[in-house]
Amino acid sequence: MTTRARFALIGDYNSAAKAHQGIPRALVLACEAGERQCEWEWVHTSTLREDPSEQLANFDGVWCVPASPYANTRGALAAIRFARATGRPFLGTCGGFQHALLEYAEAVWGVEQPAHAELDPEAIDPVIAPLACSLVESSGEIRFETGSRVAAIYGVPTAIEEYHCRYGLSSGYSDRMASGPLRAVGRDAEGEVRVIELDGHPFFVATLFQPERSALANRRHPLVKAFVTAGHQRAGV
Repeated sequence: MTTRARFALIGDYNSAAKAHQGIPRALVLACEAGERQCEWEWVHTSTLREDPSEQLANFDGVWCVPASPYANTRGALAAIRFARATGRPFLGTCGGFQHALLEYAEAVWGVEQPAHAELDPEAIDPVIAPLACSLVESSGEIRFETGSRVAAIYGVPTAIEEYHCRYGLSSGYSDRMASGPLRAVGRDAEGEVRVIELDGHPFFVATLFQPERSALANRRHPLVKAFVTAGHQRAGV
């Protein structure tokens, strides 16, 4: 018996982006693992309204994908807010990680107009700042927080993951990630935040690295599999 769930891929599709090449294959591999079927739709940020509730209502999960800056930053943030507020399973990777932090900073931390240094290089106190060392076409070890959802998903204390990014959480905001509900559950060897999850949400995980790249080598990724499973649970199938 096969089952089906629908996923919105929030971002501006670019066939040359490795992450965008890997995402459909990553979803297929994850669905095959659970003998399920899934559908996905690329949702260009330029099409997203200030309130995307009607646009996203028929999706069982939301994946905010890499390759930012997006054409419509406010639209991407609105889609993330929709997923967070409605309990839709959410996965944010690379740019999706950065924008999940921006959305939370604005909505929950009370930061007025949280800045992303890529969009506003002159920002005095950006939430998302340039990395001390660029992680473009790089890989590194991630250490997971014991007892976290992400640690349980991986089933191992550490993993090697691939990156393609230049920006991450500013050190000025890292202390806010020490405790929930949005908290750091994966850090690199230097202790920098690389994975976050939201306590009390059915599935809300974001990573600075790009787990979808594993699909380019035909490897199923545990985080994508967990996201797909959560989407099927949301769909009730």
